Amino acid sequence: MAIKRPEGTKDLLGAEAQFWARFRSTAFDLFARYGYTPIDVPMFEKTELFVRGIGEATDVVSKEMFTVVSGGNLAKLVAGEHVRSDSRFSLRPEGTAGVVRAVAQNGMLQEGGAPVKVSYAGPMFRAERPQNGRQRQFNQVGIECLGADDPSIDAEGIIMLMRFFESIGIPADKMTLLLNTLGDESCRPAYRDALKGFIVDNAADLCEDCQRRAETNPLRALDCKEEGCQRILADAPRIEDYLCDDCKAHYAQVKAYLDAAGVTYVEDSSLVRGLDYYTRTVFEVRVSVGMDNNQNAIGGGGRYDKLMAEIGGSDTPGFGFALGYERCKIALEAIGAEFPEPPAPALYIACVSSDQRALAFSLAQQCRDAGVACEFDHQSRSLKAQFKQADKLGCAHVAILGPDEVAAGVAKVRDMATHEERKVALEELPQALEK
Repeated sequence: MAIKRPEGTKDLLGAEAQFWARFRSTAFDLFARYGYTPIDVPMFEKTELFVRGIGEATDVVSKEMFTVVSGGNLAKLVAGEHVRSDSRFSLRPEGTAGVVRAVAQNGMLQEGGAPVKVSYAGPMFRAERPQNGRQRQFNQVGIECLGADDPSIDAEGIIMLMRFFESIGIPADKMTLLLNTLGDESCRPAYRDALKGFIVDNAADLCEDCQRRAETNPLRALDCKEEGCQRILADAPRIEDYLCDDCKAHYAQVKAYLDAAGVTYVEDSSLVRGLDYYTRTVFEVRVSVGMDNNQNAIGGGGRYDKLMAEIGGSDTPGFGFALGYERCKIALEAIGAEFPEPPAPALYIACVSSDQRALAFSLAQQCRDAGVACEFDHQSRSLKAQFKQADKLGCAHVAILGPDEVAAGVAKVRDMATHEERKVALEELPQALEK
């Protein structure tokens, strides 16, 4: 039986692999205009980082992480013995915690210096039931800004995200930007208590997850997808009634910046996002095409001013977002966007016999060094078979090398579209094709 890829994963081939590369480069180019530079961190971290950073009560940590123990500790774990925390590792379920850890560990923040702005792209992992728009290995692009608590950072990031979606072809009228604030440690506790009381009072009509969240994190109940819970929670206390003056002012300024930039948004007091580290601004972008309402978020994020301190760093404000490549692709396909095929080689060098293969190899290298995409026969095929291969590859030209051409120091170059032929000096072949 042939070994197949794991369920919930996907091979990116041909045009899609090319599009993913272009997707990343488009993001990095755009984010660089705002001062964000690339960072690359490990795909796995100590499990403790995600437990402390994301929150033990979140679905991500409690249900969805791929966690392993280092080599010799597996037998201990099976036997129920204690395994040290520094021997437990998890594949990253999201990008923020690892980036914040890297910034803290490598001393990237300088006292009194400019905020650290970084961007990343790559695979994330969650042990979920695979479905449309949700995989066990998926790709995210994101940014993190650490060291600035001004609302201009929040607004700038949101604007940047919307600009990116538009730049890859998702129309503004197919997207909805949802916006909310979660307050901070000075005003959120009172709201949590009020929300907990509401959930307890209505527990009989709420699902088991919502009842459990009343004790672990009441705000997570607002994110419940059960229709019955949504109807009940529509009457729950609202965060805006509990905000302190500083949080009200921060949120008002974020909205003012967005208004000035012409960015349309919808305020949604039930928006909490799925991770515990958020404070103040949270936002999410949803699309109206390609996915059902429970899977239509293509990106989002917010402010996390206490995350670095939570994982052992200094008390540092932070802001970030992440967007899902797979969901963006689904949205683009629903809109009718076509992904370009990988570019075909400009030239195929065909040999009449094996006597010309060494020369063909050398010419191919010269063309590639000059920036011309080039292929030649690696399988000792007949001349007719080489032309068929060149046509299948979509090559624009074929340079034919036979004994007469080699003796004259030329190649016979055929235009595959018009079938016109001309002779080109061998030393001029790369320049002729480049023109």
